Amino acid sequence: MKNALFIALGIFTVGYLVIWLSAISRGDGHRRRWPGPLDAGIGFFANFLDTLGVGSFATTSSLFKLCSLVPDEQIPGTLNVGHTLPTVTEAFLFVGLVQVGPTTLVSMIAASAVGAWLGAGVVSHWPRRKVQIGMGSVLVLAACLMMMSLFHWGPGGGNAMGLTGPKLVAGILGNAVLGALMTLGIGLYAPCMILIYLLGMNPLAAFPIMMGSCAFLMPVGSARFIRAGSYNLKSALGLAVGGIPGVLIAFYVVKSLPLDAVKWLVIAVVLYTSFMMLWSAHKERGTRLANAHADLPPDATAEAAAE
Repeated sequence: MKNALFIALGIFTVGYLVIWLSAISRGDGHRRRWPGPLDAGIGFFANFLDTLGVGSFATTSSLFKLCSLVPDEQIPGTLNVGHTLPTVTEAFLFVGLVQVGPTTLVSMIAASAVGAWLGAGVVSHWPRRKVQIGMGSVLVLAACLMMMSLFHWGPGGGNAMGLTGPKLVAGILGNAVLGALMTLGIGLYAPCMILIYLLGMNPLAAFPIMMGSCAFLMPVGSARFIRAGSYNLKSALGLAVGGIPGVLIAFYVVKSLPLDAVKWLVIAVVLYTSFMMLWSAHKERGTRLANAHADLPPDATAEAAAE
């Protein structure tokens, strides 16, 4: 089963690369620019932390916003497209380390991929303000999940390494929802671990499920963002180029850090970024209302304001 998963993952990854390289060769509205040191540095840093268990999406979103590298509406697509190859690298390194029931592992991974496909089809066409509101909200949720893990709040899990019956159905549906949320920019690791605990599984079972889920769903979701052109090519390339070395160094060389201190820093940055996202959405709404009032005749202004 493990070998079959790796073969399938290889096929998914090759398909993703074919779609991305074809889009790059056609141009698809993007200027062909190589990533700069900052783009690659963010990829290295975020995936280094991801391999150690901190997560990459919230960190990258915050750095993109703070450095003004990527327009807000393109951040979800850039995260998914750029972090795909580093995440696949993680999956090949980690999935074989813990044995999980094959039915549970395969069905939950497949569910996350379906959720990502459906979610990316919606998010890739969202306007800037809706993306700002969505990402601002999910970043607050991501910070809360990080704090829950730091304080060990929530269920402690059980001993099961697989699911059956209603619990399996709940796991499949839950992971499909988490796959859809990944396309909006909320990482899957923390919520997937909580889902595993709630279903009474051994906490170790979360690692192959969450890493395998991300490795399969990201090529699927990324394909829709690529086809819609809803991502930043330069920064996505930087995440891929810098991210793979970050994964390998964390896995083979560093292995551990004082992660609690790192997580507190990430939580502070993520909360600040969520505030900036929501504030940008608020300002954009005010600008739109002002422009709408300027275009309306005097007798329609009051009615528009009420709406």
